[in-house]
Amino acid sequence: MAGTLNKVMLIGHLGDEVKMHYFDGGNCIGRFPLATNESYTNKQTNERVTSTEWHNIVVRNKAAEICEKYLSKGDMVYIEGRLKTRKWQDDKGQDRYSTEIHCTDFTFLSNKNENASSAPQTSQKPAKPTENSVSEPIGDEDDLPF
Repeated sequence: MAGTLNKVMLIGHLGDEVKMHYFDGGNCIGRFPLATNESYTNKQTNERVTSTEWHNIVVRNKAAEICEKYLSKGDMVYIEGRLKTRKWQDDKGQDRYSTEIHCTDFTFLSNKNENASSAPQTSQKPAKPTENSVSEPIGDEDDLPF
């Protein structure tokens, strides 16, 4: 195989509201935790065991604004993106790492009766790019220390 692949697909529930950060130039970034659950039956005790994994989701620009407007804590969402690990130093000079999912596509899965007609149910990327369309590069963005 000639290339590599960095792709993540998650279905989970928001653990908190979308936190927005705005930058000079009009760009913005949204962050929120996403919980995924795994359940199994312990064969020795016959107990149902559920473990929760937390994921840090990052969305950018218009997609972040859409998520902030329509998503709230507890909502179920499908997220597609790529893994990115950031490194920084804490107050004591220790190297710290954080792994995030940089979202490239999402679909709202929660049924909201009051917002069902107005909430978008599709992804942030266009269906098919045309010659005249301008899309955001999905390459490396600046590493941000938060």
